[in-house]
Amino acid sequence: MLEEKLMSFSLMGAEWVLWLLVGLSVVCFGVAVERWIYQALNRSPRAALQGALNAFLTGGSSDDLAGALKGMKGMEARVLAAGLEAAVEGGSEAAEEVIAGNLKFEKQKLSRGLIIIGTTGSNAPFVGLFGTVLGIIKAFHDLGVGTDEAATAVMGGISEALVATAVGLMVAIPAVVLYNYFQTRNKTLVAELESMSHLLLSRFKGHHATAPAPRAVGA
Repeated sequence: MLEEKLMSFSLMGAEWVLWLLVGLSVVCFGVAVERWIYQALNRSPRAALQGALNAFLTGGSSDDLAGALKGMKGMEARVLAAGLEAAVEGGSEAAEEVIAGNLKFEKQKLSRGLIIIGTTGSNAPFVGLFGTVLGIIKAFHDLGVGTDEAATAVMGGISEALVATAVGLMVAIPAVVLYNYFQTRNKTLVAELESMSHLLLSRFKGHHATAPAPRAVGA
């Protein structure tokens, strides 16, 4: 009974696997576009942020920096504003805790959805191979029927089955590239934000520093 059900499933062939791979590629592309838009809309203006932080580090007031940060959008402004408020009210130790908590929250938001791209990139070749195996099973089953056209049909069936492996690779390679791109980009953004946070805290710990210009991150 179980063998018959498994055979019936196998004889479905590779077509549904191809549709699954196409669907995964569309989902990955959608996630990538959404992540790019999210990051583009959640970046603080670099020049304004740099100027406000430099002014504070060279003797500016906390109120001036707080006002500048309040008028900015983006995760950098949110984290620094939260840290500044905590530092003014509770000192540098409280600010460190607040900044660490906000950084963790921002990291989670930056990574949202990337597991879909990563999982697709690592598993799409196996899904394609699975489709190829199903296609070959169906082709040889057709050959076993013993009709005059069976030999010709089985060659065509194997050829179609191998397409599933090719499609799996076509889906996996861009997914891996996208995943690595966003992972690297996120690490760079977080590293820059951590650097700014340390510079902000240095003022409250009695050390004077000048904020370095953040490196540009590719869009």
